[in-house]
Amino acid sequence: MSDILEETKHFVVELLSKELNEDYLYHNLRHTQRVVKSTKELLNANSLDAQENEAIELAAWLHDTGYTKGSEKHEERSCTIAKEFLSKAGYDSKMTEKVCECIMATARFAEPTSIQEKIIRDADASHFAQKSYLETSELLREELNLLDIADYTQKEWIETNIKMFRTEHRYYTEYAKENWQPKKDKNLRKLIKEKKAEKEIDKKEALKAKYKNESPDRGIQTLFRVTLKNHITLSDIADTKANILLSVNAIIISLALSNLIPKLDNPSNTYLIYPTAIFIVFSVVSMVLAVLATRPNVTSGQFTKEDVKDKKVNLLFFGNFHKMKLEEYQWAINELVKDKEYIYSSLTKDLYFLGLVLNRKYKILRWTYTIFMIGMVVSVIAFAVAFKFYGPERIMEVL
Repeated sequence: MSDILEETKHFVVELLSKELNEDYLYHNLRHTQRVVKSTKELLNANSLDAQENEAIELAAWLHDTGYTKGSEKHEERSCTIAKEFLSKAGYDSKMTEKVCECIMATARFAEPTSIQEKIIRDADASHFAQKSYLETSELLREELNLLDIADYTQKEWIETNIKMFRTEHRYYTEYAKENWQPKKDKNLRKLIKEKKAEKEIDKKEALKAKYKNESPDRGIQTLFRVTLKNHITLSDIADTKANILLSVNAIIISLALSNLIPKLDNPSNTYLIYPTAIFIVFSVVSMVLAVLATRPNVTSGQFTKEDVKDKKVNLLFFGNFHKMKLEEYQWAINELVKDKEYIYSSLTKDLYFLGLVLNRKYKILRWTYTIFMIGMVVSVIAFAVAFKFYGPERIMEVL
């Protein structure tokens, strides 16, 4: 590498590393190094003299330095920076003009004329033929967004790239046409495949949106379904708790009747009368409350046509229709399904009255468990006191 190339490389690396905005995710030092590498590849395939090779490579290093001053007219700014640097370095003025001509050839809509311009132009677009093109392209999309230049959606960006590949860009050197064009075509196929995938996603989203529009009440239906299920589950839990208490108290009373009460006939066991009575009373009260908690309450089971027309009857609860004839109930249901508001009103009433039933059940259950707990504690204390102060051993001491 010549001295001027070494100096230029050091200058560009320092400049882009320190002064370039971090939002330039694509047009940064990595891009410049990639262009320089591609430029060398093209120079090796073309028979140019050493001075021309040097000028083209200098242009590759300096072509994006203008981005340190902003993205607008960056090629012209790159030329200004190149002239200042090369002049201070004592580089030939005519060759400096060649360098600037190459830099200006990298402008988006520029049409290269000389082989030098074609080489730098192809090198600047070499990423179109690289395996990492899709990732590199995504960096450019993010860069444009960060700099407030353009905000592309994924779909728009893919379409923009396809348009670029098909109508705007082409390779100019024979080497690029022969070696890079097939790889570029491969990347184009990837883009088209991505576009098809995006279309499939759009179709699925459209179907979802269509289904959502056709069924706007799906969320409401789910709400009623889940809430009703929760209410029924809580009712089952309450019934199970009541059944447990019924079973336990039934066992307690059975044991008391078979073991304790027969012994009360004996005068020596009179001290057990009060504890046993307390024990049995609390158990009986617990059983009564448990029965009340699970005791069903069935309504009249009849309604009139006026009730249906006025939306006063809840046709979803069996207690409101169990005495009606099938034909009358079918008519009422047909009227119900015609009116969405009536359906939701019926579901709401169902939820509300289920809630009232649950409230009643759990209140009674709370009292039942409380009385059962107190009864057990009081009974144990009563038996302990009776044994301590009125048991057989105490009677013997008194005698």
